[in-house]
Amino acid sequence: MQVPAQFEYERATSVAHALDLLTRYGPESRLVAGGHSLLPMMKLRIANPETLIDINDLDELGGIRIEGGELRIGAMTRHADVLASPVVAEHTAILRDAERVIADPIVRNRGTVGGSLCQADPSEDLSAAFAALRATVVIAGVDGERTVDVRDFHTGPYETAVGDAEILLEVRIPVRPGGGSAYTKVERRVGDWAVAAAGAVIRLAGDTVADVGIGLTAVGAEHFAAAEAEEFLRGAPATDASFAEAGRIAAEHCRPTADQRGPEDYKRHLAGELTTRALRTAAARSRGEQG
Repeated sequence: MQVPAQFEYERATSVAHALDLLTRYGPESRLVAGGHSLLPMMKLRIANPETLIDINDLDELGGIRIEGGELRIGAMTRHADVLASPVVAEHTAILRDAERVIADPIVRNRGTVGGSLCQADPSEDLSAAFAALRATVVIAGVDGERTVDVRDFHTGPYETAVGDAEILLEVRIPVRPGGGSAYTKVERRVGDWAVAAAGAVIRLAGDTVADVGIGLTAVGAEHFAAAEAEEFLRGAPATDASFAEAGRIAAEHCRPTADQRGPEDYKRHLAGELTTRALRTAAARSRGEQG
């Protein structure tokens, strides 16, 4: 039976209290909400925090709302709540698509948006979706709050811009009328980590791509984004040929690694194909052709 190393436990009652506890216990303390990533790592002794700070009582970090022209999702919002939200479905179909393929109902009922982002797993779904949406995140520390572009949030595998005595508050997504979005994923079995996945957000001006965001996961894309493919598509005709070329460019610039889920060439092929599919679906939704 695998058990974690000994640790201290504290339960935060507010964001200010959580920050105080993080400061008091130092860099060897960790926040825990859903715990679906951290606790298994602790059992395997991959992670050995000296103190766990439980933030499940912080209702102030939950909720989904439109404010200031942005869709705002609290860090403690459960995956199931994102999936069930009519506001999310109306404005960001890509998040609905992504949440449908994250793990299983048990995990979605407990796991949180903030926990997924802060885990920073290279195969994590929401990181690619938020990269495509060009979201920003709000981080709080003892000296106040700061906003970080989500594409600058992940500094490496399992590493983020959140400091030792900081906490992620919420994700903010600009609401831009008239666009479409989609997320598509290949996995070995339902609910598994992605072999490869791609998300796309697109706004059309007639038959031309006015703006686009493309996110990739599990294929070594820098900042979970396909910036070169985005640059190619802006101002290009919104055709299958353009989307296929964007997929080729996205595949060319990603850096997949071989593992038990497949060799590099297979993952690169998936990156291109899934990017093309996500763009087609996002464009169709922008035109009102798909739900």
